[in-house]
Amino acid sequence: MSTPIPARIAALREMMARHGIAACLVPTADPHLSEYLPAHWQAREWLSGFDGSAGTLLVTAKDAGVWTDSRYFSQAEQQLAGSGIALMKQRVSHAPEHLTWLQQHLHQGDVVAVAGDSVSVAIQRQIERLLGSVGATLRVDLDLPGMVWHDRPTLPHAPVFEHPLTYAGTTRAEKFEKLRNAMRKQHATHHLVSSLDDVAWLTNLRGSDVECNPVFLAHLLAELSGQATLFVDRDKLNDDIVAALHTDGIRIANYATLADALGELKASDTLLFDPGRVVSLVLQAVAPDVKRVEAQNPSTAFKAIKSKSELAHIREAMRRDGAALVRAFRRLEERLAAGMTQTELDVDALLRDERSAQPNFVGESFATIAGYMENGALPHYRATSEAHNTLQRHGLLLVDSGGQYLGGTTDITRVLALGPTTSEQRRDATLVMKGMIALSRARFPKGASGPQLDALARAPLWASGMDYGHGTGHGVGYFLNVHEGPHGIRPPVSGTTLVPLEPGMITSIEPGLYKPARHGIRHENLAVVVEADQTEFGDFYAFETLTLCPFDRRALEPSLLNPEERAWLDDYHATVRAALAPLLEGADLAWLQKHCAPL
Repeated sequence: MSTPIPARIAALREMMARHGIAACLVPTADPHLSEYLPAHWQAREWLSGFDGSAGTLLVTAKDAGVWTDSRYFSQAEQQLAGSGIALMKQRVSHAPEHLTWLQQHLHQGDVVAVAGDSVSVAIQRQIERLLGSVGATLRVDLDLPGMVWHDRPTLPHAPVFEHPLTYAGTTRAEKFEKLRNAMRKQHATHHLVSSLDDVAWLTNLRGSDVECNPVFLAHLLAELSGQATLFVDRDKLNDDIVAALHTDGIRIANYATLADALGELKASDTLLFDPGRVVSLVLQAVAPDVKRVEAQNPSTAFKAIKSKSELAHIREAMRRDGAALVRAFRRLEERLAAGMTQTELDVDALLRDERSAQPNFVGESFATIAGYMENGALPHYRATSEAHNTLQRHGLLLVDSGGQYLGGTTDITRVLALGPTTSEQRRDATLVMKGMIALSRARFPKGASGPQLDALARAPLWASGMDYGHGTGHGVGYFLNVHEGPHGIRPPVSGTTLVPLEPGMITSIEPGLYKPARHGIRHENLAVVVEADQTEFGDFYAFETLTLCPFDRRALEPSLLNPEERAWLDDYHATVRAALAPLLEGADLAWLQKHCAPL
């Protein structure tokens, strides 16, 4: 029988008292600082019962709280009910962030613990500065959650496979030569890479250790000399892959031996690492006299800019993905019209069924969000067999889904009108569409960053006194993580580095609007930055929309769109119709043509 959440927190507090710990921090993190975690490192979820993808648990002798953002307020409130753990809302006026709250509740001599394999070097330093201001200290050598989590899942053991060069486009040797050129510029003899998507991209390997993300647990230590070591479970690799890696100068070492290798670095060596992507525990193995260079992983910038070959494959993946969605949406409409009972779970199954029939489909890029009416107001909602809505012949259904293909990663959101809609629903959907069109049509100078463009998508909502609590766009990997840096489109945050948008970068464009207990709106396409103009003021860039699937115009109020917005929508639908028609026939083709007709 599963241990109740209050008993888990009590066990943690007992362990804290045994070790003299005043507060325990449990972030959502693993030794690779991934966004989505293997079950082995989901300690925050196990201790609190809150299973959102973002949040930090903070436990003291008397208090316990989970800090999370607006995407999860409703979900966290439900899942934390009765646990004795409070919901602490992040980025809300007059509400302290978790480190500020901690600083306010500590005393001289108090000790705070956080597992060293779940906190980055950069965050460790930030915590230590805050604690130092009140005379408290930090320990990173205690994994207190691990001490009380007795049935903790083991590490995943999924096999690793080659990303075929036909799709990868660039050989390992070419990628490592580019990496070593960047190391030379930093005067580094060694470079540690712990982020899983960087490791996968550099090695042209993929796996399935993390749900929906084609990555595998591994660290990589590259040497300027031409050698590299991949720290990975050898049993995940077949002999052909090991031989191919050896040919490219990459040897295999056990996943658990990274610290031993780092401990062998000499005073004459210089280690390059990203303090935001390497955990504290790993760096403890490096001798103090080894020189260090702290900078972003060069591969993070390399993989963010898609090559012409990658973009060609991505465009084809978008066509196949769009055709799959057309078939799924048409089938859903047909079932509802026939009076069949359909739930949010059926929507998920329909999308999976149609995507899996597409060539080179590997899996979903994230868990499908199919939220009908009030469930659409939960930005990261996920229907379960225990809790889901049955669809009716009225109102709005929000569907956010994506696929992993050998030739690319997709992420798309559409809002479907299942029947009659209210004037409020249509107005809201149209205001969000106006923001999406404004950003999609943007022209911007070279050097501009996402935070400088974010307001374009929000302005129509702001004019009506409304807003949304998430970013407007995130980078997307190439048959990799659906959320990828270093760029993004979000409101400016003080103290953060502005990353310029460059040609070849892919971003989502996904403004939204959420009215709790009523409905949610989000329109989302993926777009790639392209060169647009050269003027006397310099180079200007624009977005080329990549996603190919009709918007449901029945959810919109066309009278609220100006002529330029109507023209953009008609042009987009003409492009969708031309791209998808050759892949469809019969009722599916008729559905496409109907939904792509001009306004």
